[in-house]
Amino acid sequence: MASKLTKSAIDAASPQGKDYFLWDGDLKGFGIKIAKGGRKSYVCKYRVGNGRTAPTRRITIGAHGSPWTTEQARAEARRLLGRAANGEDPAKEKQDEKKQITVAQLCDLYLENGVGTKKASTIATDRGRIERHIKPLLGKKKVRDVTRADVKRFLQDIANGKTSIDKKTGLRGRAIVKGGKGTATRTVGLLGGVFSYAIDCGLIEINPVHGVKRFADKKGQRYLSQQELVALGQALADGEERGLNQQALAILKLLVFTGARKGEIETLRWEAVDFEGGYLRLMDSKTGQKAFPLNAGALEILSEITSLEGSPYVFPAYRGDGHYEGTPKVWRIIRSLAGLDDVRLHDLRHSFASIAVSGGASLPIIGALLGHTDSATTHRYAHLHDDPLRSASEAVGKRIAASFKNNQGGGVAGLKRV
Repeated sequence: MASKLTKSAIDAASPQGKDYFLWDGDLKGFGIKIAKGGRKSYVCKYRVGNGRTAPTRRITIGAHGSPWTTEQARAEARRLLGRAANGEDPAKEKQDEKKQITVAQLCDLYLENGVGTKKASTIATDRGRIERHIKPLLGKKKVRDVTRADVKRFLQDIANGKTSIDKKTGLRGRAIVKGGKGTATRTVGLLGGVFSYAIDCGLIEINPVHGVKRFADKKGQRYLSQQELVALGQALADGEERGLNQQALAILKLLVFTGARKGEIETLRWEAVDFEGGYLRLMDSKTGQKAFPLNAGALEILSEITSLEGSPYVFPAYRGDGHYEGTPKVWRIIRSLAGLDDVRLHDLRHSFASIAVSGGASLPIIGALLGHTDSATTHRYAHLHDDPLRSASEAVGKRIAASFKNNQGGGVAGLKRV
């Protein structure tokens, strides 16, 4: 007859050539597994359903010793057996729990299978936000366990700079990761896309990002005024006198004169430059193939660049066969010289568009110049139409005021109510 399992009996049990079990005489289904390697683990065995033909399940409670004592393991076995008697299956639930993937694993699946329609540059940005923000804060959580409260906390943590770092990477590299409200908003947007992918895969039914109020993303709302453009031009001239990198300065000038994206100019190939037709014909950009006219200023900048024999790039790298990538470093110096420390490189693109709007260009024309495939993207500049409308209104007002001055009443103030 089996006797009651005690600590002394378990301690005395020696490993054999194969795994074996000792079962408790008082609580049927409670036992200890002694592995051939010597490890001792408490287990619980039960049937799923009624009758001898019902399948048997075995679930591991924990290792003998800390934190499980014999009596604690016995109490846990009694609880599990009670659940099984009520028709539940604790062992299967535990197996299902192990199958649930983490947020980090979901992100890896998303980058592998869920970004098919995205550009390589966008995928690189997504990967950076996943590695720098999502995985450190949510990576270990099971996908099904993430709640809206978790996402709200995630948003606030990034905004407060919890994931910001500044460290050396290699001999000359440096990784600088900043937080802030804009980064938080855009990263939560990406997280929403990752969880939408999880829904498509049947992993969850509800997206926990839905309903989370994000910070207002002011991306793309900084435009240079006429005075700031003058200051920028002077800073670029000062940069040349200081001996700053000539390629970076030329790239910055082209960004101002074309409204192109930094990557489009840094990776520019000579084959894309049509001097005769006055066009830039990009075979691949963020929005696919793109062609736009080059104004006289842009053509002059390009004509002054000497091509490097053997390199297809307008701005070749100094080492290797790639393209130049040092523009941001030089830009930080230039914007400091111009007193424009809050201006990003991408704001030069928005400034180009704002100048076009102020000159009377329509939104469709601006969309074509910038290479927008979605009119909604161009619509962000719609409010700038107020400036030419205001100018027209002021011109009409001045003429009316001039006419009123000829009245005996002496101007607008002299008009009489009737």
